[in-house]
Amino acid sequence: MLRSEPSRPARAFLPFFSAMKTLEGFQISSPGARFVLIASRFNGLVVEPLIRGAEDALRRHGVSEDDISLVRVPGSWEIPWACRRIADSGKADAIVALGAVVRGSTPHFDYVASEVAKGVAQVSMQTGVIVTFGVLTTDTMEQALDRAGGKAGNKGADAALAALEMVSLRGVLGA
Repeated sequence: MLRSEPSRPARAFLPFFSAMKTLEGFQISSPGARFVLIASRFNGLVVEPLIRGAEDALRRHGVSEDDISLVRVPGSWEIPWACRRIADSGKADAIVALGAVVRGSTPHFDYVASEVAKGVAQVSMQTGVIVTFGVLTTDTMEQALDRAGGKAGNKGADAALAALEMVSLRGVLGA
């Protein structure tokens, strides 16, 4: 049987970090910040709840309806292209990529999932625009539905909250 020890603050283990300055963003709206959701139509049964989750999370945290836009693309493969166009336009402070790639019986899943992730990351790194990743890559449709508002939460909402926090952090960092 394991004996539990009284809980101790984390600082007790790392006393040399006690004066460390921590910079982080917050999940509150930055006035006038513009968010663009880029969502695939393919696997709509999964993607629609991701969109609703993302929009709801932004609205609940103070983002005006006028500051949220939705761009639809045919499938997840097209998400990086749309992210790049929006990033280059200067019309977004943050982009939330939303889609679902579900494994099938061919290697198609591997190519699409990998390239979408790589493409979205490249847009963020090359343009400096915040892009968060709410593209589900799952083995089964059941796993995808669980992550789109089912028992595993809503990853669209999670990606939107990450975007909100990163916009705030950008302000904190003066970037």
